[in-house]
Amino acid sequence: MHRFKFILYRPIQLIPVLFGISVVTFILVRLIPGDPARVLLGTRATPTAIANIRAQYGLDEPMWVQYFFFIKNLFHGEMGKSTLYKIDVLKLIATRIEPTLALVFVGVVMSLLIAVPFAAISARRQGRVADHAVRMVSTAGLGFPQFWLGVMLIILFSVKLDWLPVSGYGKTFDEKLIHLILPGLTIALSLSAVVTRSLRAGMIAGLTSDVATAARARGMPETAVFWLHVVPNAMVPTINLLAVNIGWLIGGTVVIESVFAVPGMGQLLVRGIFSRDYMVVQGVAMTFAVATLLINFAADIITAALDPRVEF
Repeated sequence: MHRFKFILYRPIQLIPVLFGISVVTFILVRLIPGDPARVLLGTRATPTAIANIRAQYGLDEPMWVQYFFFIKNLFHGEMGKSTLYKIDVLKLIATRIEPTLALVFVGVVMSLLIAVPFAAISARRQGRVADHAVRMVSTAGLGFPQFWLGVMLIILFSVKLDWLPVSGYGKTFDEKLIHLILPGLTIALSLSAVVTRSLRAGMIAGLTSDVATAARARGMPETAVFWLHVVPNAMVPTINLLAVNIGWLIGGTVVIESVFAVPGMGQLLVRGIFSRDYMVVQGVAMTFAVATLLINFAADIITAALDPRVEF
């Protein structure tokens, strides 16, 4: 059980990381050009009205005082009040977190459904035409911007073929699932390019490993050796790769939610930036940061459980 001792001290190590993220986020948000009060009231707002709004939301206080209240609210489980939506930021995020989580989940599942078969074909036919084709496609997939992929998928499946909805999220489970196919596929096409290359390398190494050789010596068929021994061992580094890329994946959802009009946290963040809603931007950024750290922590636990040789 000594391999899992990091579970006790790792959460403590995350505290200074979150503190640093809160400082950077707070400063960067305040560097956004424009006055939230003026953006909220419009160009014809009077100086008195602007001063009242700034006093109401504490924007007239020095930055260090504003940061102190921001941290104080976080310790009390609060993130302030949105100047645009006029409600608590935590309640606002709670209404937007489901579409983002669903989008990330669908994107990861689709990427694995794409990457595992292609990596298996490439590894088992190393040096052949199929291997070169998979490597070429995965390399090309790294260079396509997500917003361009999203637009191309909309044109093909929504405009030309009329198979899937252009945008939105839906109300029922079936409608939500259908609306998430195109944005999830956009994430999957980008993420699977990275995952395929990692899986291929792990599978090729696993084919010549001692575990695979011992399985063959026991008379196990090659197909069983590959899927029972090679693939599970190759998935261990892939889990770490997905965890490392979770920040990129969350950043991608910001763009994709804007392209497909998914009412998630990414769209909320973009609107908060344009409206200079400091509290919303800080709250969403901190939520993304906590989610990223927790997912990396979970990936470490899964890795330690799957591979006894790993120690943290």
